[in-house]
Amino acid sequence: MEKKIAFLYAGQGSQHTGMGRDFYNSFPEYKNVFDSIHTDFDIKKACFENPDNMLLNTQYTQPCMVAFACGVTEILRNRNIIPDYVCGLSLGEYSALYAAGVWSLADTMKIISARGKAMAEASDGIDSSMVAITALSADVVSHCCKKARENGIVSICNLNCPRQVVIGGDKSAVELAVKIAKEKGARRCVPLEVSGPFHTVYMKTAGEKLRETLKDICFNKPKCEVLYNYLGGPNEKSEDIRELLVNQIQSTVRMHDCIEYLIYNNVKTFIEIDPGTTLSGFLKKSLKLIAPDIDEFQILKINTIEDINLIKTLES
Repeated sequence: MEKKIAFLYAGQGSQHTGMGRDFYNSFPEYKNVFDSIHTDFDIKKACFENPDNMLLNTQYTQPCMVAFACGVTEILRNRNIIPDYVCGLSLGEYSALYAAGVWSLADTMKIISARGKAMAEASDGIDSSMVAITALSADVVSHCCKKARENGIVSICNLNCPRQVVIGGDKSAVELAVKIAKEKGARRCVPLEVSGPFHTVYMKTAGEKLRETLKDICFNKPKCEVLYNYLGGPNEKSEDIRELLVNQIQSTVRMHDCIEYLIYNNVKTFIEIDPGTTLSGFLKKSLKLIAPDIDEFQILKINTIEDINLIKTLES
């Protein structure tokens, strides 16, 4: 059976000052991506200099992260490194769809700029938080959220990897859920650097605004298999991608299910396109649990020039 390649795209949280600057200065295809992007703010300055911590605000974070991802995708494409599967964590799903040829760079940035603004507006005035909880099952965390709802809205936002669950919602409800989770044996409860209660019912209005943006976008047939957060796998029933994305913004992200699907479908090389290393951490935990021989798998992260040099063995 042919061994396959998957591209994994990061979501919010791994952004940092200076991300992509070395790529911009070294790779013409990456520079071309950034130079062709039109946004209502200076995207290069935001990525490379991060004035006033712009990258902590989702309306800027999202376009910056996707620009980084699209630029790296072009570096890989220029080296004939083409994925069999693509998958992204939350925001990263949009970069995955770009990599699959579903829409153009211009449309990708138009969509993600609208999404970022809509999510920022939906978060405005809400005292919210998101926390990653480790060492508890999704069922136990769901029970913790249910008991904490006396303090407000709280629910599971992300199922990232075995025994790591992200919750979000009203800050007081999240705090109570965390307290209960610790009593249940949670090992770590780590607050996330995000600016709203993403993937909760608070994002319903953002979903409606996203639907309006998507209705005028031309969708092409994917050139490779895309795994969707809302489904936890491929779109086997050919559901409307627009509706999958509208649902994704306000529903649980099933990243662990997507990673499991890739492992069971003979993906042996995973390329993490991420300014940080978040996704490879999730992947390693999943492999440790379900893969009989972890040495069969190759995990390559792409966030520095040195990383590009390490993937030359994949060039065809």
